[in-house]
Amino acid sequence: MNTPAPKETTEAEATQTFFAVCLSLTLCFVVYSMLIVVVPVYGLQLGASPLVLGAVLSAQYLLPLALAIPLGGVVSRFGGRATLITGAGLMVAGLLAMHLWPGFGGLVLGQLLVGLAHLQMVLAAQTIIANLGTGPRLEKYFGWYSTWLSGGQVIGPLLAGLLLNASGTAYVFLVMAAFALVAGVVGFWLTGQATERIQVTRKQAGFRAQWALMQSNRGVQLSVLVTVLGMFALGVYGSYLPVYLESLAISPVIIGILVSLRAGVSMVIRPFMASIIQLAGGRVNTVFLSLVTVSAGIALLGATEQVVVMGLLAVLVGIGSGLTQPLSMVILAESVDRAKRSGALGMRLMANRAIHFLAPLMFGLLLELGGFALAFSASGLAIVATLLMGRKLFKS
Repeated sequence: MNTPAPKETTEAEATQTFFAVCLSLTLCFVVYSMLIVVVPVYGLQLGASPLVLGAVLSAQYLLPLALAIPLGGVVSRFGGRATLITGAGLMVAGLLAMHLWPGFGGLVLGQLLVGLAHLQMVLAAQTIIANLGTGPRLEKYFGWYSTWLSGGQVIGPLLAGLLLNASGTAYVFLVMAAFALVAGVVGFWLTGQATERIQVTRKQAGFRAQWALMQSNRGVQLSVLVTVLGMFALGVYGSYLPVYLESLAISPVIIGILVSLRAGVSMVIRPFMASIIQLAGGRVNTVFLSLVTVSAGIALLGATEQVVVMGLLAVLVGIGSGLTQPLSMVILAESVDRAKRSGALGMRLMANRAIHFLAPLMFGLLLELGGFALAFSASGLAIVATLLMGRKLFKS
């Protein structure tokens, strides 16, 4: 099926769309990063063991794992704006479930709904941004988009720590639901190509099409590898750093500060992504240097109980993660044409959610076997080992 040529987006429409999608997704990430702090603390209050906590933390990645690629087709058929707004409504529903149904039942149901909603909003946003430009302009768009999201990741843990300190988990899910509701309202400001629909067939956007793309497209392969390694690191860091700090009797406010520090460093470095790529000698070199930095920050984390040292390691993780994710999106966006872009981004997000699902479970098992020092160091070494194999693959 031939895809009609997209309408040309005016500069004013592009500016409005870029601002709206950044603001909406920033609010989404405020919620998401609040959950990184709140869910482990709430799970421990409910008496969860490390393995049970890992299962709860992984629950939000189950539906995205199965539905990421089909949702890529949904974004194409219904447009980025409609998909983003619907996702925000789903996120509100998940957070209300956690508030209204105390205990593991509401927590797991809420995790499932929020995980699907987050995927839907992120996929819509990435597709909208990917269609705004090419080359250095696209690098800048994704760099600034990621900077906005990092701002949300800075605010979220700090706000969660303050709310937990003030009133426990009594109202924290309601506050998050309010943020998600505003994110959906902001979505109505999206205009231009964000409202366009593309008629795609299952043959163009289904699982077989994405698998064929994965086998044949070197840019897609590199993008997925970067996503898997980067998200494994962030899955381990985000899910179990609060648990590790809680085990050391560190206050919720300090936990929130340390979680936010990583996001803050990522936010600061992302606007300079295009310049860093030039200094490093290209995107591939930047990708591998970033992943080495992330792995070092993860591997050494369990070897210290000093808050200052943990802060320095958070800076390392922040530098690496600040570059890997927007680079992964840029590489993929420029490796496929517009009709295939939503599906390919969905495949990337499926890999993202798959590793997010597996990382807490794997780390939880290592934690029960040998404690935090073994679990963190093994995770860092696993990233390095995979990276070395991947470097041979992409050396050309």
